[in-house]
Amino acid sequence: MNSKISAQTLRFIRRGQAVTLHHVAPDRTLLEVLREDLNLTATKEGCGEGDCGACTVVLGESVNGKLQYRAINSCIRLAASVDGMAVWTAEDIASPAGELHPAQEAMVQCHGSQCGFCTPGFVMSLFGMYQNHQNGQAISREQTQIDLSGNLCRCTGYRPILDAAEKMGSLPLPAGCGVDEAATLAALKTLKPKQTGDEAYLRPTTLAALLQQRAKFPKAQVVAGCTDVGLWVTKLHKRFDRVLDVTAARELQRVETYPNHIAIGAAVSLTDAFAALVKERPQLKTFGQRFAGLPVRNSGTLGGNVANGSPIGDSMPLLIALGASVVLMRWKKTAAGGKIVHRELRLEDLYTGYRTNVMRADELLCWIKVPRPGAPSPQPSPARGRGGHSLPLPLGEGGGEGSPACPPAESQEFMRVYKISKRFDDDISAVCLAIQMTVKAGVVHQVSIGAGGVAATPARAHQTEAALLGQPWNADTVMAAAAALRAEFQPISDMRASAAYRQTVLGNLLQRFWLESQGRQGINLENLKTLEVLA
Repeated sequence: MNSKISAQTLRFIRRGQAVTLHHVAPDRTLLEVLREDLNLTATKEGCGEGDCGACTVVLGESVNGKLQYRAINSCIRLAASVDGMAVWTAEDIASPAGELHPAQEAMVQCHGSQCGFCTPGFVMSLFGMYQNHQNGQAISREQTQIDLSGNLCRCTGYRPILDAAEKMGSLPLPAGCGVDEAATLAALKTLKPKQTGDEAYLRPTTLAALLQQRAKFPKAQVVAGCTDVGLWVTKLHKRFDRVLDVTAARELQRVETYPNHIAIGAAVSLTDAFAALVKERPQLKTFGQRFAGLPVRNSGTLGGNVANGSPIGDSMPLLIALGASVVLMRWKKTAAGGKIVHRELRLEDLYTGYRTNVMRADELLCWIKVPRPGAPSPQPSPARGRGGHSLPLPLGEGGGEGSPACPPAESQEFMRVYKISKRFDDDISAVCLAIQMTVKAGVVHQVSIGAGGVAATPARAHQTEAALLGQPWNADTVMAAAAALRAEFQPISDMRASAAYRQTVLGNLLQRFWLESQGRQGINLENLKTLEVLA
C-alpha cells in the first residue's frame, strides 16, 4: 500500500450484526475486503471489471424507511463506499442450520450449476430479485433475463438458471433464511457516518459539505458508483491518496420534476435515472436495459457516466439528442463564510477532448436537466438544429400501453436511440446514435442528433442536422443526410469495430430511422420473436 494513503474504519451490517474493520485503504475494493479480510471466499473473483458477475453481492440501504436491495459487483466497488450499509454474500443467506435459501434450493432442483464458479454470483442476483419481488413471487422469464444480464455462465447454460428464478418463489423459506427488515433497519441506524473531514475516503452527506471538500481537496479522485474508477484499481493498479464520494449527498440523491424538465442528481443510480427517463419516454425502456448489466446500473450513476466523458458512454448521445444540460457547482468563499455558485451549459459543450472537460478543479457536476416531453428546449438554438419540442413518437419497443399518443399527421415527432454492439446485453457500444426530430407538413422542422463511439468525445452531429433542417422528410433527403453523417466524423479502429464499419453504420442507422418513421417495425431485433424466426 502506498505510504501516503491513510486508512480509516469501515462499518457495515452483515447477518444483522455490525462489522467493523480498521485501517481500510481508500482504494481497497469490497471484494478484497470480503475475501481477504473476512475470509468470505464464496464470493468469486472473475473478470475484475464488472462484466461476469461472479463477485455479485447485495447491498441494503434504508430508503424512506424501507430496505432497498441492490445487487452490485464487489470487484470494482470501493469498500469504503458501503460504509453504513447492509451487505449480503453467498455465505449469508442460508439458515444457521444449513438449510438453503429458496434462491439456492431452486438452483439445486433445476440443475442450474455445473462447474459452480459463477453460481454464487447468480445466487446473489436471484436473492436480490427474491427480496425485491415479495419473496420471489410473480417473477417472469422476461424480467429474469433482464435482471441476470450482468451474470455470465460459461458452462451450465442459462435455461436451468432461468427455470430456477421462476421456481424459487414457490419454495418454502426455511426459518433463519429470511431478512429481518425491522432489525436490519434498526441496526443501520446505529451506523451513523462519523467523518471529521480529513479522512482519506470522504463521503459528505450534504451538497454544501461535498463542495467544500472539493474546494479543499481539488486533487482528490471523485467517485460515484466506482464502475469505471474501480477498473483503474483492478486493471491499471492505480492508487489514490484521497477519494471524494458524491453519492451520500442527500440533495443529489433525488430526481426532481418541474413543468418543463426533470433534474437528475449526480448521486442517482443509473437504474433510477433510466426509470425516470423511461417514465417520461416509455420507448427508451429497451435502451436503458441494454446499458451494461443490472449490477453495474445499480452502482453506477448517470452523473458519473456524463462527467467521465468516455466517447463510448451510452447515456450522452441520448441526452444530447434530448437537449439536456448539466449544472456545475462549486463552493465560493465569501465574507460571510461561503456560498454555492453554479453555471449551466449544454451537455455537448461540457467536453473539450478525450476525457477532458471545462470543469474547474473545484467544480463538480451536480445535476443533469432533461427537457420533458412536449416542453421547449431550455436552450434553443434553431440555427444549429435545436428548438422545438421533445415529445417522442413510439417507434419499436415501448410503443404499447403508457406511450404517448401519435400527434396529428401534419406534425409528427420522433425519438429513437440505437446501440450497436457485439452482444445484445451487457456490452460496450461500437456506435451509439440518438435522433430526435419534429416533422411538420412533411418538412423537418427540428432535429437533434447525438453520436457516440465515433469521435474523441460524445458529440452532436451539427452538419447532419443542417443537412436535414428545413428539408422534405423523404428518401432523397435521408440519402443526402446519411452521406453527411458518414463524413462528419472520423472514427478510429479498435477491438470493437473498424473505422470503416463505424462510418457505414452511422449512415445505415439514419436510413433505419427513416424506415421506422414510415412504419417499418419488423427490422428491430428486439421485436423479433423466436416463433417468428423459426416460421
